[in-house]
Amino acid sequence: MTEFFDTHAHFEGSLEETRSVLSRAASAGVTRIMAVGGSDSLNNGVNLAAQAGVPGLKIWKCLGWDRDQVGKFLSPINYDGISAVGEIGLDYHYSPETRKAQLDLFAAQLDVAQAGNLPVVIHTRDADDDTLGVLKEIPSRGIIHCFTESVGFCRKLLDLGFMISISGIVTFRAADNVRAAALSVPDDRLLIETDSPFLAPAPLRGKVNEPSFVVNTAKFLAELRGISLEDLAATTTQNALNVLGEK
Repeated sequence: MTEFFDTHAHFEGSLEETRSVLSRAASAGVTRIMAVGGSDSLNNGVNLAAQAGVPGLKIWKCLGWDRDQVGKFLSPINYDGISAVGEIGLDYHYSPETRKAQLDLFAAQLDVAQAGNLPVVIHTRDADDDTLGVLKEIPSRGIIHCFTESVGFCRKLLDLGFMISISGIVTFRAADNVRAAALSVPDDRLLIETDSPFLAPAPLRGKVNEPSFVVNTAKFLAELRGISLEDLAATTTQNALNVLGEK
């Protein structure tokens, strides 16, 4: 069976619900998942996913505070035993008024990752210049998740050494820019993800997304890039292991 690595999935259900989702993923050939935090509830979901213990499935833990956490009381995070810091980053699409606070929170977590020699998982939307500015100021490594911006911005992030992760948005009819960006990413920098429970790919749009659906995104992306599904899966899996410092 072809094996897949979903590099970005969120979990908010109970341990039993999370175990069911993960079991379906394993049955679909998803053998590796990075469970990603971003808030108290999402960080808790990461720990539940790690506790689920589904045979044939390995979970990597990623904890952090996303842009929506500014101005809130943030519980201490235990970064021991995690593989990455995230998701973190900037989003001015919905909350441009919190720009300064977002920048401060983003920079603080880049410092945490740098101190721990950990990769970061970054969300960026309508914040190209500030994202590039902070990353040039605080040299970092890791993943730009769920990329939705321009080819030009993608190339600048590649120049900084980042991996580019493509979600189910690439299958959406209006997402020409994402398809163009996905085609511009070199083989050794490409990742796939679900960003579940959000953004289910076509033809599953409207359903609650889950890691098993990464197979649909992988099939679409393999056809788009003119390669076999097996090669796409193997390449993106190895890229994910590389950025996480795994063999």
